[in-house]
Amino acid sequence: MLLGAHMSISGGVHTAFERGKHVGCTTMQIFSKNNNQWQGKPLTDLDIINYKKEAKKTSIQPVVVHSSYLINLCAKDKTTLKKSRDAFFDELNRCRRLGIPYFIFHPGSHVGQGEDTGLKIIAESLNMLHERTKGYRVKSVVEITAGQGSNLGYRFEQIRKLIRMVENKRRMGVCIDTCHLFAAGYDISSEKGYKQTFQTFDDIIGLKRLMVIHLNDSKGALGSRLDRHEHIGKGQIGDTGFSLIMKDKRFRDIPKILETPKGENMTEDIINLKRLRGYVNRK
Repeated sequence: MLLGAHMSISGGVHTAFERGKHVGCTTMQIFSKNNNQWQGKPLTDLDIINYKKEAKKTSIQPVVVHSSYLINLCAKDKTTLKKSRDAFFDELNRCRRLGIPYFIFHPGSHVGQGEDTGLKIIAESLNMLHERTKGYRVKSVVEITAGQGSNLGYRFEQIRKLIRMVENKRRMGVCIDTCHLFAAGYDISSEKGYKQTFQTFDDIIGLKRLMVIHLNDSKGALGSRLDRHEHIGKGQIGDTGFSLIMKDKRFRDIPKILETPKGENMTEDIINLKRLRGYVNRK
């Protein structure tokens, strides 16, 4: 089963593997650089060698990368938009060099431009970036958001509209975050709601587009549009929703990644992963 958590790259990208092994990951997510800076330290040949060496040792795969939180592909400010596009391009290159298949990004915030305009600018950004990275196998995986503020991507229809405007659709994938999904108004806390949500997802976007699942419980209520992650089974989604995901054979080969709060010793990851695995055999 592909189950893991977001791991720190403190000390170099290769160090994430030892951390992932420690908590019991079979897949994991990382940042490719400091996520709070526009420009990261360039990856050296030695960085790549060390990363691939550690990857072979642990067999943790696939590894997925989450984009910097600074990136906004529909920024109203032209300088910020250019920085966002350049940073996205840099991260696609990092993924390519590391052999990482999925680059997860938040669609962006329209900051008053309106949803339709925002989606159009995101599509323009992606078309430009895919053109600059012709031949890359890295997929741009858009993450469904909670819809806080002017954030886009909190409705399946918005994701579909965005993908339809992207020229190279083979480069596009989708990441579901359970906390975001619930906060956006999709009820996955009951069996009925779960079935209806994923049927709707399949009808509007298509399950074939689903590349990664972020497993996070929600501090906020259904439809609150509050992006606040909680430990598994301790939030508003609860045991039922996560039990259904873990038992869903359609998602067995899809990387499922924790993004819940944790300390330096990562004990919380160990507890949450154990809890998730426990759902598989629970009646």
